[in-house]
Amino acid sequence: MQTLFQLTLTAVQIGSVYVLFALGLTLIFGVLRIVNFAHGQFFTLSALIVSVAIAWLVMRGVPVHLAYLGGFVSGVVLASALGAIVFRFAFRRFQRDLAGSFILSAGFVLLFEGIFHDVFGGAVRSVPPLVSGNVVVFGATLAAQRLILCAVAVLLACGLLWSLNATRMGRAMRAVSIDHEAAMLQGIPYNAIAFRGFVVATALGAIAGALIAPVSIVSPDFGESYLVKGFIAVVIGGLGSVPGAILGSLFIAFIESFCGFYFDPSSANLAIFVLVMLVLLVRPKGVLGHA
Repeated sequence: MQTLFQLTLTAVQIGSVYVLFALGLTLIFGVLRIVNFAHGQFFTLSALIVSVAIAWLVMRGVPVHLAYLGGFVSGVVLASALGAIVFRFAFRRFQRDLAGSFILSAGFVLLFEGIFHDVFGGAVRSVPPLVSGNVVVFGATLAAQRLILCAVAVLLACGLLWSLNATRMGRAMRAVSIDHEAAMLQGIPYNAIAFRGFVVATALGAIAGALIAPVSIVSPDFGESYLVKGFIAVVIGGLGSVPGAILGSLFIAFIESFCGFYFDPSSANLAIFVLVMLVLLVRPKGVLGHA
């Protein structure tokens, strides 16, 4: 029983990062109906900036916690700003164009990877731990730093769900995702909502990158595996469905945790792809998909 609880806690911790990443992907698809493979690059940029900023600030005598806060804000702001620029000058022309957005975003992946390698170098970077020690919950042990990451991710996911249901902009995004033409006829400014939705989604990916940096090894290729898992999560849950993105992310996390423990990581990856095939065979739109 203790082992099962330990694996469950591990899965929730892994899934919390996948949730933030997948929420950005599904929000972009829901509002714009585009596939953005470059989403992982905003995630990577934020993590790289955090790793560089913390090292630079700590060398100048700034406490680690303040250095991380400065790096966190810088990473999220700069990655979100890059997302706004990319939307204004590129994705805005390919809204609701799956083929065009696919090709465009694939090009941005190659472009940004090259830039990141030139600017940050190819070496991996580590971020000093912010919180040391472990937390014991009903006999299961979890690193305190990962527990904080999980708590922040849960709060952000809950905040997004609340804003989509309770705020004017959130309701406008939901209306656009259901039927953008009908939403425009009701006076909703589609272009403004599309821009805000893209920036919010980019910010979610950037926050995920900044949160995972202290518990992982950061490199210019950092976001590739998260991108794959994020897309699998939204396919399982249903493209454009926020609850579906959360459900799909947790599915993947539990498979990784339990299969990785009882078998091996390669078996976990195989099980994830088998799950995707089964879901697509039974429900091509995803478990909670509606479009």
